[in-house]
Amino acid sequence: MEVKEVLYMNKGDGENSYHQNSSFTQKLAALSKPALQNTVQSLFSKDVLPYQVLNVADLGCSSTPTTFSVIETVIESVKRKCKELNYQIPEIQYYLNDLAGNDFNTLFKGLLNFTEKHNDLRCFVMGTPGSFHGRLFPANTMHLVYSSYAVSWLSKVPRLTDIEGLPLNKGKIYISDTSSQAVKEAYLAQFQVDFGLFLKSRSQEMIHDGRVFLIFHGRLSAEHSTTDTCFCWEPLSKAIADLVSLGLISEEKLDSFDVPDYVPSIEEVKDIVNREGSFEIELLETFPIEMGDKEIWINGEKLAKDTRCLTESLVSNHFGEEILDKLYDKLSDVIVKDLATCTEQIKVTNFVLVLRRM
Repeated sequence: MEVKEVLYMNKGDGENSYHQNSSFTQKLAALSKPALQNTVQSLFSKDVLPYQVLNVADLGCSSTPTTFSVIETVIESVKRKCKELNYQIPEIQYYLNDLAGNDFNTLFKGLLNFTEKHNDLRCFVMGTPGSFHGRLFPANTMHLVYSSYAVSWLSKVPRLTDIEGLPLNKGKIYISDTSSQAVKEAYLAQFQVDFGLFLKSRSQEMIHDGRVFLIFHGRLSAEHSTTDTCFCWEPLSKAIADLVSLGLISEEKLDSFDVPDYVPSIEEVKDIVNREGSFEIELLETFPIEMGDKEIWINGEKLAKDTRCLTESLVSNHFGEEILDKLYDKLSDVIVKDLATCTEQIKVTNFVLVLRRM
């Protein structure tokens, strides 16, 4: 199956749902809020006629409360700037996009409460299922596109076998310190294709001077396999390997599983933006989040739950549902042990990138 058919965050609002395990994305939204406010307000100036309709999209929106806090930030920023310029507040058309497997039902239940709260503003919200690695909207219509922790997901797993069909990344599910240069190059090549297509698609959809606002997991180092880069994938890889040693998963199954995700360096992102050529970088900020942040991860078990809600759809599709509880119990053990023996302060590197359509 293609990635777009099996990738989605855990549904519903139960214990293992993404809805209940989204404190990390909520923290990201809070930290990046001033930058988003400034970006929204930059769409308005005395040299620009008032918009009748402002078209905004959240790409890879998932189904968490964070989605609505972002909408609220956009609405309040529009109100504030229009009041400052003495402009009439435009109607807002807000598109919530994700892959077809996303839990739109939970998302729209939350939308009912949100629209009641903002019944004084003409904000129309609709779901837009589909892959952002292609076109989603008509040409020259979008004013603002927002996406948080989504663009690092790849449209497909890069080819990680040699000419004889043998695995290049044996025993691992992502780039690790044992991965060959060929594995790193394959992941980077796929990200270059996918992010380039993301930018090309948005460039066709956006008005002149429209903005793209991206939050993504990145790396400051040229090295791919640092602790903060692999804080999710390396423990999961260890947990799967443990089940292989117990005979619960075959070695072949492990060797044929690689995650469709890439953590880019900022230099790699800049290079793709420059080569695509439709956007200029208006803002680039870095903000780290400590793994010991108690607002997000109270303990190792909480981090394991967060990892489960992100990865369970991919894991169950490849390995089967029957191993899920054993695997994620083992993952919790691995993470607790790793955190107990870690002597360094681990910080997850995050970037805010604002692009202006030229």
